[in-house]
Amino acid sequence: MAGASAHWRMEAACRAADSEELFAEAAKQNRAKAVCAGCPVRIACLAEALDNRIEFGVWGGMTERERRALLRRRPGVRSWRVVLDAARGVREQPRAS
Repeated sequence: MAGASAHWRMEAACRAADSEELFAEAAKQNRAKAVCAGCPVRIACLAEALDNRIEFGVWGGMTERERRALLRRRPGVRSWRVVLDAARGVREQPRAS
């Protein structure tokens, strides 16, 4: 897992950001979420935080509060990476006319 983690982290939009911005509180979290919005590795980042129950900071565009709520709603998920990749695949499929 360390190799895979290192790979996506090198491509993250926040790689050069000040950690104070990413681990901000309250309204300041919206700035961190804005950085995540166009990040090419947003799904990998969010999966990392959910799978490892990372408690602090904005990861993959979600605050710790948002991640906790998601984990409570879906307690049986073993791999968020699988769930998120599947959801992205469904979203990217062309719709039938």
